[in-house]
Amino acid sequence: MREHYDALPKTQANYVPLSPLSFLTRAAAVYGADTAVIYGDTRRSWAQVLERCRSIASALRARGVQPGDTVSVLLPNIPEMFELHYAVAMSGGVLNTINVRLEAETIAYILDHADSRLVIADTAMQPVVQAAFAINGAEVPVVEVVDTVAGHSPVFGTDSYEDLVAAGDKTDPGVFPADEWDAIALNYTSGTSGRPKGVVYHHRGAYLMSMGTVAGWAVQNRPTYLSVVPMFHCNGWNHPWAMALVGARMVFTRDATPAKLFGAISEHGVTHFGAAPIVLSTMADYADAPSTPFDPPVNVFTAGAPPPAAVLEKSKALGLNIMQVYGLTETYGHVTQCLWREEWSGMDASEQAEMQAMQGVGFGMVEDCTVINRENGQPVARDGIQQGEIAMRGNVVMKGYYKSLDATAEAFEGGYFWSGDAAVMQPSGYIQIRDRLKDVIISGGENISSVEIEGALHRHEAVQAAAVVAMPSTKWGESPCAYVELRPGSSATEAEIIAHCRDRLAGFKAPKKVIFEELPKTATGKIQKFILRDKAKGLLAD
Repeated sequence: MREHYDALPKTQANYVPLSPLSFLTRAAAVYGADTAVIYGDTRRSWAQVLERCRSIASALRARGVQPGDTVSVLLPNIPEMFELHYAVAMSGGVLNTINVRLEAETIAYILDHADSRLVIADTAMQPVVQAAFAINGAEVPVVEVVDTVAGHSPVFGTDSYEDLVAAGDKTDPGVFPADEWDAIALNYTSGTSGRPKGVVYHHRGAYLMSMGTVAGWAVQNRPTYLSVVPMFHCNGWNHPWAMALVGARMVFTRDATPAKLFGAISEHGVTHFGAAPIVLSTMADYADAPSTPFDPPVNVFTAGAPPPAAVLEKSKALGLNIMQVYGLTETYGHVTQCLWREEWSGMDASEQAEMQAMQGVGFGMVEDCTVINRENGQPVARDGIQQGEIAMRGNVVMKGYYKSLDATAEAFEGGYFWSGDAAVMQPSGYIQIRDRLKDVIISGGENISSVEIEGALHRHEAVQAAAVVAMPSTKWGESPCAYVELRPGSSATEAEIIAHCRDRLAGFKAPKKVIFEELPKTATGKIQKFILRDKAKGLLAD
């Protein structure tokens, strides 16, 4: 009888709110003496990381940070940024990591919109932080991180990060959430279109994302993880929390240059890292890349934009075992993965790369990830042809948009989070993105995928990066316009690029105009197509 089951209540013994903070205390207990952090000459154990995080959390509370207060952080991928993923939450605060490549105006907007109570910033960020304060007129206390590995000296003239460590109580256990629905992080969208929106993560989602990542990536205990994904982007895809779960060795290089990445992989025996396709592209094109592939291969997640098959093929030749994953800021990062299928084993390298460029199937922590026809509300056919919008639901969908209930309701219409990505479902059940809905080019009534054209462009040996957008056409309504960034020392003509595409695509899909220039990108490697779309509006195809 149901009443007998219902008579058993939740108690402290059998119900604990889920939080990734528990991963750190476990890591210190299980892997306490083992190395957790590697940065320059710095080495810290998991026990030391826990003590430092407790000290910082204690010091933050002493400075007045209360549960629900926003603490904004402007740091590159260095150990302090990693520690703050735990310390801020352990103080009861909400971590707001800000893109360090943003200009002062946007930073000023975020600090104001996020109600930041405290800013923790790298020395190198002093000019832009001060400019942001001048814009919003509401100066916030600053704690400075002085990165001696980068050769920095104090410039803010206020408290330093190490002052927090020294002032706090390393035995203070910190504040764990009473409710797993409590906010743990506030992340602002990359701003590829208009003002960034504040995306709120909760402890439950961060916990489950970490567990799902470890399972889906099949991460063993004590991996060596190279921190490449910016921790200001989806909290590094939640990897700072996930890696504590398996007691990883965390390797930091501050800058993600090919020389530093290859050096770290070789020196420390890196087993895992995540990176945007643009990072993989720069590694593959690096003149001093290793002449022999890494053995054993290095396991790599790539996401942020559909990776060109050509980039995947080159990365594999370096000994990088690439898994394409897909997600958004609103979903804590990756929610689908392109799992390898045995039937791909007999294909050649080029065909395998085409398969691996798909977005795949949902991770285990995702309840549902599908492609829906918005006109009839039904899932699209598994034919690789019928197009719809990727929609998902589950515990790793954001809590909502900060201070924007209307936008939250719109995003969750019909019980799904709507991604804005146009995709098809292959017969295998694998999702494959065709385009952002706003990037689909409608030419003479035909839908043209900019992603498909970009894939063809990347097959040209002179092309380093490419983006395709719609431009007005007197005859067809819209036509494809390609913006191309060439490799250093390479050259190509417009006619040559168009002919290259015509050899690989239906004629109507080939770009009608090619413009050579450096492409505008976000810090996570996403090409800012809204800038290119605005430029293309002033062009006209015959």
